[in-house]
Amino acid sequence: MHLLMVVMALILAWYLRSQWSSPIRSWTERFPHALLLFLLPPLLLLTTTFAVFCMGPHGHIMVWGWEGWVSYGLAISFLGFAGVLWLKLVWEGNRMLKQIRTYPIIYVYGTPARLLNAPVVYCALVGFWKPELIISQGLLDTLDVPHVKAVLAHEDGHRHYRDTYWFFFLGWLRQLTSWLPHTEALWQELLLLREIRADYWAARQVDSLLLAEALLLVVNTPILLESNFCAAFAQHISTNHVIQRIDALLQQPDSIGQPKPWSWVWLILVLVPLLVIPFHH
Repeated sequence: MHLLMVVMALILAWYLRSQWSSPIRSWTERFPHALLLFLLPPLLLLTTTFAVFCMGPHGHIMVWGWEGWVSYGLAISFLGFAGVLWLKLVWEGNRMLKQIRTYPIIYVYGTPARLLNAPVVYCALVGFWKPELIISQGLLDTLDVPHVKAVLAHEDGHRHYRDTYWFFFLGWLRQLTSWLPHTEALWQELLLLREIRADYWAARQVDSLLLAEALLLVVNTPILLESNFCAAFAQHISTNHVIQRIDALLQQPDSIGQPKPWSWVWLILVLVPLLVIPFHH
């Protein structure tokens, strides 16, 4: 029975991920749809293996004698790998933050930031729940005042939505289930929609044309900090993503697909394996 639970969770996770295709939906639908297909499979695997771990290697309904130990071993291995990976990412994040906090603090038009004394054009929010804003001397020297303010407004959008915090969690799930189909494609879709959402937030405060111009001026800056807890204005992004961001800025959609409360109903499916635990004998 335990092994059957694990196999069924694997099949369902694989099937859900295989449903992904190139996005043809509207901006208001793309974010919830991509988030559903990205989140549901790994969460289902985590709750299933946790349920098997809690029930142990023994059970009343076992087809084969070795079934319980095989499923129990798979559950421990998966949960152990997930735990080690989480600790590794947290350690890397804290180490990076310690380094960043050695940079001097400056105020850029009233916004506190850490100054990166480098000629590259770079601006990013780095951290977890309370991230640090990094801005390079190269960006301050390259962009004029209106464009710098546009970039700062974009990063303020990332801060408002706590993108560094949530994408740290999503990045952990990405590495945990990189073997599932379309993981990288969904990750890139979520990164794009994250940036479009921050652009949309910034466009409420500054001219959207300024944002588009700033994006073109700093596009494809060198990769300085590539991590799950880093939200850069424009760093190593494809031409297609640049075009989509500019199109979204010009279209100014009413909503960029912020998930509504009712859209989380699918989480009930994730909790189903946990409901089996009280009935285990």
